[in-house]
Amino acid sequence: MKPVNSPAALVTLGINSAQDVFSLRRSGQLAAETLRMERQDQVRLATALSELGRDRLGSTELTASFGLHEDGQTFLTVTLQWAHGLAPTEQAMQLASRLLHRVRHLPGDPHRIVLEQPVPAGDGLAVHKEKLRDALRPTAPATMAEELRAQTQDLIATLEETRAQREELRRLNEELEETNRGVLALYTELSQELETTNSGVVALHTELEDKSRQLRAASEAKTRFWANVSHELRTPVNAVVALSRLLLDPQSARLDEDQHRQLSLIASSGQTLLSLVNDLLDVAKAESGQLEPQLAPVDLHMVIGQLGGALASTVRSEPVALRLPPLAELPALVTDEVLLTRILRNLLSNALKFTTEGEVDLEVRTVKEQTGPWLSFTVTDTGVGIPLEEQQRVFEEFYQVPGPHQRGRPGTGLGLPYARTLAQLLGGSMELTSTPGRGTRVEVRLPDLDPSEIPVGPTRPESHTDRSTDHLPQDGLHRVASRGSERKGPGA
Repeated sequence: MKPVNSPAALVTLGINSAQDVFSLRRSGQLAAETLRMERQDQVRLATALSELGRDRLGSTELTASFGLHEDGQTFLTVTLQWAHGLAPTEQAMQLASRLLHRVRHLPGDPHRIVLEQPVPAGDGLAVHKEKLRDALRPTAPATMAEELRAQTQDLIATLEETRAQREELRRLNEELEETNRGVLALYTELSQELETTNSGVVALHTELEDKSRQLRAASEAKTRFWANVSHELRTPVNAVVALSRLLLDPQSARLDEDQHRQLSLIASSGQTLLSLVNDLLDVAKAESGQLEPQLAPVDLHMVIGQLGGALASTVRSEPVALRLPPLAELPALVTDEVLLTRILRNLLSNALKFTTEGEVDLEVRTVKEQTGPWLSFTVTDTGVGIPLEEQQRVFEEFYQVPGPHQRGRPGTGLGLPYARTLAQLLGGSMELTSTPGRGTRVEVRLPDLDPSEIPVGPTRPESHTDRSTDHLPQDGLHRVASRGSERKGPGA
């Protein structure tokens, strides 16, 4: 097979015999090897050229042109061209298309089949062209036996490579099966563990529900006990207090100094016991839901004025001052006057109890927030203060911060828990901050309701200073308490 000049190709070969087809195959493989294509790509190109060459053998002016072009990357192009004759068979075109990157038949006169295969990146286009020309220079024609031998060697090499790939695929399949078995075993184990865990969670949930029911029952029993005991104790205690006061009255029978001292001790102890009984009864009512707010406009001037008069006698020493806000500057408020009085009395009494010098200050102000207007009552003292780790525990019922400051200051540990319960019942909140040795600050925020929001219902038949009345009327006011809870003041 002799080269034929072709201005559009690097090398053009004429194909006139079966020997030329063998040479075309060898030239295609040599070109692919020179351009550093992989072994499989070399065999694919040679096989496609051999198949198409045999299919077109006998056509007029049949030639094969080798060239290079760039289209984003470099491609080796082989063009088979012939004048006149039939189009290539569909079988030959399908085989070539499966082997190469792209195969196109361009019908006409002459016919063309263009085969394209990408070239690995490396040298530039000019270097590739020079190498391709050198590789495809005319050489002594190979005999048919040599070509068959070369094809056999290519086939053997391809079979060996296929076998190696098959072995690798088999090994990978075995690894995949082993991995799948491991995943299945892990999935089974995790499923069993999850089932065991779920069973444990269900059992724990059932146990927790049972414990919750027991705790609710115990709490209800405690509340009933407090209410019953407090109610039963208050009548005889009231009798003791009343009789001792009657005996101490100056118009009663004359007492000597020792009798007067003993009766005074009885009256003081009875009053302390009555205060404890009242505290227990109030807490029991609040916990059982029997204490419902009765909302109405409140005269803060009178409430704070009477509190100041009642608490003035409890100031322990001259260095302690009780400072109340100017009565003329107090804003209007809609709330439960009795419950508000109890909250403020508890907070102020507690502050005065643990303040030996300095002052106890009550501040009243209006706070505007996105959730609506709030009325803030802040009690600040310069007393002993509360350690940080105890500031949450002081809201536990019957808990008192241990220390020498408790000596001479009797109490039940119900003041702060009771005050916070009442604040929440009114739809508000309570926050406490304190520094040991420097004092405590307690802020109560209550919703500043509009008078039009007050529901119609019976009023409480007790004054704001009477804590002994235990028959509180109940009506639909829980709706207002619920409304206040939805507004959620700061720290609620």
